[in-house]
Amino acid sequence: MATWQHITLWRRLKRNRFAMAAMVFLCVLTTLALLAPFIANHKPLYAVYKGQTFYPAFTAKIKYTVTDPVTKQTEDIDIEEADWKQMKLESALWPLIPYSPGRSDLMNADYVAPGKDQLFRTADGKTEPMPARFKHLLGTGVRGDDTLAGLIHGVRISLSVGIFSMLIASFLGILLGALAGYFGDSGLRTSRAGLWGMYVALIPAWFYAFYVRSAALSNALNSSILYFALQLILSLLIFVAIVWLIMVLFRYSIGRIDFFKTQVAIPIDTWVTRTIETIISIPGIILIIAIAAITQKLLGVIIVVIGLTSWTGIARLIRAEMLRIRELDYIVAAQAAGLKRVAIIFRHALPNAIQPALVSMVFGVASAILIESGLSFLGAFQVNDVTWGSMLAEGRNNFSAWWLVVFPGLAVFLTVTSLNLLGEALRDEMDVKGN
Repeated sequence: MATWQHITLWRRLKRNRFAMAAMVFLCVLTTLALLAPFIANHKPLYAVYKGQTFYPAFTAKIKYTVTDPVTKQTEDIDIEEADWKQMKLESALWPLIPYSPGRSDLMNADYVAPGKDQLFRTADGKTEPMPARFKHLLGTGVRGDDTLAGLIHGVRISLSVGIFSMLIASFLGILLGALAGYFGDSGLRTSRAGLWGMYVALIPAWFYAFYVRSAALSNALNSSILYFALQLILSLLIFVAIVWLIMVLFRYSIGRIDFFKTQVAIPIDTWVTRTIETIISIPGIILIIAIAAITQKLLGVIIVVIGLTSWTGIARLIRAEMLRIRELDYIVAAQAAGLKRVAIIFRHALPNAIQPALVSMVFGVASAILIESGLSFLGAFQVNDVTWGSMLAEGRNNFSAWWLVVFPGLAVFLTVTSLNLLGEALRDEMDVKGN
């Protein structure tokens, strides 16, 4: 049944020209993000130098050691810092855009506009007009950095922030919304000893899972987003394990006393709802800027903070759907059949409650990209790669460099608009009453 619904949804989406155009554009952006190092790079994909063949754009080495076949002298080439265009290469295959983002071209510094005369220094040290193959098609910045290369690599930053922050927000929103909606304030019960143990366990669990491991989390954040995600999951597992262990200890110690044997309800719906109201009451952008000001201004920090402040809308949608679904006949029948509550929630109830949240996730990606662009425009965080927001900030310093405002601004506009069009199409096609 679910498969047929997905096929029907896809057929309806294909009739929406704006949605399909948005999907094509987003697929192109995703391809650019994945292949950016091979599309825009100052290093050649393939080069022959002094009779030896190299693949600079693909290698993980730091340097090449070349031996001249005539003089037998050796030469060390720093792969990243070498100016490959000024080397006497016997043969070379260059990327589509033969420049890396943020890399200076001093011959064309101080804002060279698209279509203006550009200069090129040959391997013999002569200065001549720029060959068409090496033209800066969309102009340069103050240091001569290529605008088009910055746009292409900026796609990676924007999509990474949007997708990874929404993964964090979706995980928290779906989990907490499902628990709050299914159990309410009275559906989840435990002994008074277990409840007191959970309250007591929160502080030591946080201390050992996050405070003690803060150095490991910080190092992981400096390494890569994926490694940080793994370390964060490990901290969450440690947190859950400590809470569960202390709850078990309380049950087998004071739980033998009649007062602590009494079964009490865990007001999880109230906890989740009050948490949502608290987060919503705080302006998100101000909270993110404040956290960025007191922590390391790294891209991973921004992703985590956006994710931790964006789950509330997803949680509210999931909670509302779960409140409705838990009263339906098939859920009541599953409960009567003795199925475990975890199986009922995640195998039967949640798959039917998640559709409205999917639309919110798409809009959330667009919102996260706008937040990232705004923060990088304001200089609220540091990242080695060029971002669309940082390019806009550079254009603000020189309004005559219109290409540094128009092209990054157009990229942000088209990306956010495409995501919004896709989200609106999904919302319309998932509207059962409307269809």
